[in-house]
Amino acid sequence: MNADIRPFLHAPTWTWSYVVIDRKSRAAAIIDPALDFDIHSGRCWTAAADEIAGYVRHERLAIEWILETHAHADHLTAAPYLKSQLGGRVAIGAGIRNVQKSFREVFNLGPEFPVDGRQFDRLLADGEKIPIGSLTAQAIATPGHTSDSVSYLIGDAVFVGDSIFMPDSGTARCDFPGGDAAVLYASIRRLYDLPPATRVFVCHDYGAGGRQLRCETTIAAERAGNIHLRDGVTEAEFVALRTKRDAGLEVPNLLYPAVQTNIRAGELPPPEANGRRYLKLPLTSP
Repeated sequence: MNADIRPFLHAPTWTWSYVVIDRKSRAAAIIDPALDFDIHSGRCWTAAADEIAGYVRHERLAIEWILETHAHADHLTAAPYLKSQLGGRVAIGAGIRNVQKSFREVFNLGPEFPVDGRQFDRLLADGEKIPIGSLTAQAIATPGHTSDSVSYLIGDAVFVGDSIFMPDSGTARCDFPGGDAAVLYASIRRLYDLPPATRVFVCHDYGAGGRQLRCETTIAAERAGNIHLRDGVTEAEFVALRTKRDAGLEVPNLLYPAVQTNIRAGELPPPEANGRRYLKLPLTSP
């Protein structure tokens, strides 16, 4: 059985979020919701999440899951806010433990910060299936961009996070802690083994060449035309391309705020003695 899918664009971060609906039971899942955040003031607000919540209420949907494709580095997740408003359980790939371990060191969070994924309601192993009403969502581990990256196969649709973008935009970077271009190659080839007509829903689109933003393509289109990894590209060619490209990329603007929050399942860092919350910024010496 196939799902109805309603996309939502968070324009400030070029992020696509989705509500995946089983019309038979009106059960639904939310995938990769974004929290509004201003890095200059530290202000968080929920306009984008409220748009999703408003749609869910209007359609009288029952949220069973809030699914993360990975601990994002380019936006803060709105998962805990939407859980408080709509219910559901927050799930992510089991590889989040490795991401937590890496960034506990980066941010010097100390042994009191748990790195066993307990911040999330569910950690999903490769191949694990969860119900969304009469639908089934299957987790497909797709590491390489990050070690926790996971795609969700639901009916004839797969939600790929950052592993691949629209064909004219290529593939994800692999230079974050735990990233590996050879591993990403294998993950993408695994996605390419899905039926050619499988609908692919991306987490980001940047409108390559000035075209209109899009969120949906197909496995066939990716295999035929992905500018970084189409059929015929070898692992060695992809690794060389990805390594050269990554060396010239800037650090994402929201990397440190986003990761500090997202490894906590979207909860902000705990308040300090003065009652305020703070984000850390690792510095390098001049």
